[in-house]
Amino acid sequence: MIKRVITTLLVALLLAAGAGAWWLDRWIDATEIPPLVLETGGEVLDRDNRLLRAYTVEDGRWRLPVSYGAVDRDFVEMLVAYEDRRFWSHSGVDLRAFGRAAWQAVTSGRIVSGGSTLTMQVARLLEDSGTGALDGKIRQIRLALALERVLSKEEILTLYFHLAPYGGNIEGIRAATLTWFGVEPNRLTAAQSALLVALPQAPASRRPDRFPENARIARDRVLDRAVRFTSLTEAEIAWAREEAIPTERRPFPAFAAHLADRAVAERPTQGTHRLTLDAGLQARMEDLALRAIEGRGPRISAAIMVMDHRTGALLASVGSPDYTDVTREGFVDMTTAVRSPGSTLKPLIYGLAFDEGLLHPESLISDRPIDFGGYAPRNFDNAFRGEVSAAEALQLSLNIPAVTLLHEIGPAQMLAAMRRAGMEIELPVGEQPGLAIALGGIGTRMEDLMRLYAAIARGGVEVPWHWRQGDTATEGQRVIGPVASWYLGDVLGDVPPPASAPRNGLAFKTGTSYGHRDAWAFGFDGRHVVGIWMGRADGASVPGAFGADLSAPLLFEAFARIDGDLAPRAGAPEGALTLSHGQLPAPLRRFTPAHDAVPEADGPEIAFPPEGAVLAWQPDLPVTARVADGTPPFTWLWNGAPVASGLHDREFALDRPGLGFGELMVIDAEGRAGRRAIEIAAP
Repeated sequence: MIKRVITTLLVALLLAAGAGAWWLDRWIDATEIPPLVLETGGEVLDRDNRLLRAYTVEDGRWRLPVSYGAVDRDFVEMLVAYEDRRFWSHSGVDLRAFGRAAWQAVTSGRIVSGGSTLTMQVARLLEDSGTGALDGKIRQIRLALALERVLSKEEILTLYFHLAPYGGNIEGIRAATLTWFGVEPNRLTAAQSALLVALPQAPASRRPDRFPENARIARDRVLDRAVRFTSLTEAEIAWAREEAIPTERRPFPAFAAHLADRAVAERPTQGTHRLTLDAGLQARMEDLALRAIEGRGPRISAAIMVMDHRTGALLASVGSPDYTDVTREGFVDMTTAVRSPGSTLKPLIYGLAFDEGLLHPESLISDRPIDFGGYAPRNFDNAFRGEVSAAEALQLSLNIPAVTLLHEIGPAQMLAAMRRAGMEIELPVGEQPGLAIALGGIGTRMEDLMRLYAAIARGGVEVPWHWRQGDTATEGQRVIGPVASWYLGDVLGDVPPPASAPRNGLAFKTGTSYGHRDAWAFGFDGRHVVGIWMGRADGASVPGAFGADLSAPLLFEAFARIDGDLAPRAGAPEGALTLSHGQLPAPLRRFTPAHDAVPEADGPEIAFPPEGAVLAWQPDLPVTARVADGTPPFTWLWNGAPVASGLHDREFALDRPGLGFGELMVIDAEGRAGRRAIEIAAP
């Protein structure tokens, strides 16, 4: 009888246990699990996945994406040892820990330790359900058991890595390591790991920037347990206790702020943006931009860009020295602002002229007063140099030769070449392109000018310019020929550098827009193109600002901060004529416009000798010339070279001119010129 009762009771207990297990299983399966895809702030990474800039989530919390594999293994070991030693084996609830916590509470009359597992902590953080109320604890247990059924242990820890609070608006392990230590969470010291284990237990009262002593005590308590339950040695723990507690929050990285904003604005639903920038180089260029404005006044701004012209990848982009500087309008990205390019388009004009066979770098071209249907350009210094080589005209950035060449080529052809280079251009409303575009009478952007110089640097072909990793582009159009582009590199490589810069063969061109509003410098070697802009973001004039004085020194310093040594440019391509002026074919020795331009009226006129005169050479007698009209003093040139200056007399004796054809030119005090082509023949 007793045996039957015992058997019945056992059966009843088994049935009850089975029913309880069935009910518990159904109860867990019916658990409503909150969304497990967490909102994280956007991040912008460089070419090596280094953080350039981070963004908060909508409510202003810093929570950044992180994977389980991106967290230091020693931190994981220390976290589990301190918070939940049986984490890898239990199913969400540790009954032994609950029993221990209950027994300690009964025997001591207070709560000594908690029984919450890491999974239960994740459940609480997911629902923000608090820690003390019984119904909240039951809900955490139920959700923890449900989470263990649908997630791996690594996935549960990954949720913890995103949700754990670390003081203030800092949430998640990655935001914490960047805030308190300025490092990513993949490599932490023992002391750093211990502090990060301790902080989530009481993030408000243990914030190291406000309560450093509380933070130290809590950290050391974690280290004490780490001696027993981790692989750390006593010596390592002792060393960790000596490490200082961080006492201030570090700012999150904000490199390439303008380009980062642009990346996010273009793809707002994308969490991670990978750019082609180099974080180290970007930091050096931002430092250079800040140094550039020191002592320049409160409104002067600067912008810098660096590109690899072989691949078209943008390596650095500084839109302003300080993104937060309201006085300088630092929020304006000057790499994309429409500005006047000044003289920076002149190399393209010469490149097109070289392509058409109009001239060679050693060809002579006239720099004298001239009028193009009412448009009479002047050089920047209001001086005239007579006949100069095309190379010298470009190196000196003379206006009149550039306008003369553009008049020959045609503005429409120049605009077509700019578009082939990928440039966007803006003309004044209702105006047709005219000769003034040679001197900057057009609107364009710094990033477009970078494309132009990159095309010149890589043999005349448009660069597949890009700044986002993964973007692909086909080979661009040809802008100018390979010979013309090599000529430009060779000529610009001989431009004298600023006084403080080395003469290292850097090919560069400066420019200053009308009214001293923009000071430009662009340069290239065999690998990189660098652009510099200085001025005011509001477009106001900066008296005395010249590209050669302000921007050119920065250009050379920027190249010094890239690699130190310049990459050699390519050698002369097939078809390039490396000849002196005298060795050139006759048609290339002097540029003669096919389209007539009218010399300015009222200038000096050479009364003798007449045009085309053949004068007999006499060894003992000089050639005497006379000038009519014009304002003294006069400067006389023979074949483009000055032979006399400061003369008030209207007669001039040209001594020993030599046999052959030549050009005699006179320039008066107002810069107006007259000339005669003559021949000195043997008697």
